[in-house]
Amino acid sequence: MNLSWYWPTPNGKPPTIAILSIVLPIAVLTLTASTVDISYNKVFYALPRMLDFTQNLWVMPDWQYLPQLGEKMLETVEMTLLATALAVVISMPLGILAAKNASPHPWIFRMTRDLLSFIRALPELVWALVFVSALGLGALPGIMALSLVTVGFMGKFIAESIEVVDSKAIEGLEATGCTKFQSILYAMLPQAVPDFIGSLLYILDHNLRAASILGLVGAGGIGYDMVMAMRLFNYERIGMIALSIYAIVTFLDRLSDVFRQKAIGGILNAH
Repeated sequence: MNLSWYWPTPNGKPPTIAILSIVLPIAVLTLTASTVDISYNKVFYALPRMLDFTQNLWVMPDWQYLPQLGEKMLETVEMTLLATALAVVISMPLGILAAKNASPHPWIFRMTRDLLSFIRALPELVWALVFVSALGLGALPGIMALSLVTVGFMGKFIAESIEVVDSKAIEGLEATGCTKFQSILYAMLPQAVPDFIGSLLYILDHNLRAASILGLVGAGGIGYDMVMAMRLFNYERIGMIALSIYAIVTFLDRLSDVFRQKAIGGILNAH
């Protein structure tokens, strides 16, 4: 049996391990489709209804809703920015402690990783329900829920970015007598900046979409208006809300590309 990934193989046939890695997942998914109620006929017959729903969105917008839409979208963006900024401040030290090559002790590394995993285990809506029950309705519970979940993800991203930095710069600083903290500050973190910026702006993108649905449980943002518009088949507002979210997400995506390229260029010029 040929267990190599490389192709062409000596006999000219595709590698057995590559074939199995494709065939086995497809076979497992096919055999277990019924357990998750996957019906190909149901999907096929749902396509016309999805097309009808999409066509209904092409209607004249409800321009009278525009001031309220702007207010709710501004609240959603503010929730996103505040939650992300708060999470970055908290997740930076946690990310350093969760990195194997930066953590001061293996026990601290493991405990921090477990804490971040626990935070990520529950989605934003669940944490929002917890904070709504404690703080009441409004944007504050949404900000707290977004911040907490973002800490779990940002801490993991920061730790993984630090773990893959080039060790030569670290060894060079340590050879001059620098402390562990100085090595982290001047060797590890600068190398992790491009990945950190990319992760940060991805998190902003994610948090904006998450903040858009937290209104479902009374945690502020555009979510409540969007859910009500969907339930009442108010297509004049659904399209406006969807386009507003799309425009802001696209803007953040372009901003991410610009900042990342500048960060990479700055590091290359420094070297």
